[in-house]
Amino acid sequence: MHTMWKGSISFGLVNIPVKMFAATENKDIKFRYIHKVCHTPVKYEKVCPSCNEDLGPDEIVKGYEYEPGRFVIIEDSDIEAIKPEAGKAIEIVDFVDLREIDPIYFDKSYYLSPQDNGSKAYNLLREAMKQAGRIAVAKIILREKQSLAVVRVYRNLLVMETIFYPDEVRDAGLVPGIPENAEVNQNELNMAIQLIDNLTTEFKPEKYRDEFRDRLVDLINKKVEGEEVVTKPDVQKSNIIDLMQALQASIQASINNKKALEGKAGNEGVTGEETKTGDGPGTGVADGEMKAGMGVNVDEGTKAKGKTKARQKARAKATSDVVEPPEPDEKDEAGKQPEGDKQGKTRKRVKEKAGV
Repeated sequence: MHTMWKGSISFGLVNIPVKMFAATENKDIKFRYIHKVCHTPVKYEKVCPSCNEDLGPDEIVKGYEYEPGRFVIIEDSDIEAIKPEAGKAIEIVDFVDLREIDPIYFDKSYYLSPQDNGSKAYNLLREAMKQAGRIAVAKIILREKQSLAVVRVYRNLLVMETIFYPDEVRDAGLVPGIPENAEVNQNELNMAIQLIDNLTTEFKPEKYRDEFRDRLVDLINKKVEGEEVVTKPDVQKSNIIDLMQALQASIQASINNKKALEGKAGNEGVTGEETKTGDGPGTGVADGEMKAGMGVNVDEGTKAKGKTKARQKARAKATSDVVEPPEPDEKDEAGKQPEGDKQGKTRKRVKEKAGV
């Protein structure tokens, strides 16, 4: 894990030398904009539309637009004069109860670990905060910006989380169309609470996935392999308008889903196999009930097999969809990489970028 910052935690007269690591990462799939005709990546240049000239770095200054079309020039020397001292400390100013800070204030998380000679003081602060049940409010300068942060215990280490200043959180009262506290139908309220109870479970973050990103990675790999992309069929939605009817349908679906999962878990625990009914594989009672409860066609498996065969046929005759910038006409044929190796390495790079 790459160290992105070194400094110390200032705790009264105690300084705890620490290293900082990013606790999260962005796994969005990034695209390059390329020319539709020749597939060359687009180049962006800084041009003055009034003078119609390309500009170099020394010809560009910072300006603040205080009125449309009117600017004040801010020189680098102006910013240097008011910039806070580039200290290397996480300065603790207060200790508070974590429950007093609404999650809307939290921004980005960082792991903190002790440097070589800071383990004893690091452990002292960690244990003291754990037993006191408090978190620290601190100030820190990151990337030439003064940030507000909290330091708290997460598992067996300290975590610093930058938080927004109060004036950076918009007033919720400005949101339009929020209903006032009106009377609620008691039967509807009871059913809504029952639905919440049925859907309540232990939080296991590993069971949640970015399904769109998974489909996007799959799409890219199919393009790399030259496979035909099949569009998803339209799913007819039931037109449930009545609130009570919608709650009843949701509760029944959640009950069926729970029964199906419990039945499947029980069967796997006893025999290690799914209980099957009917003639074909994959048509177990638990599976059928779950699909019926969730409004899913039980014949989806048959359709999926047909789509797989169609993809295999398409792969045999399709050509690759991978596009690359044009290269010089003269190229040593012996130096070219085999197509199969190139596609395999491309698929690997796609999965590594997406974190799959």
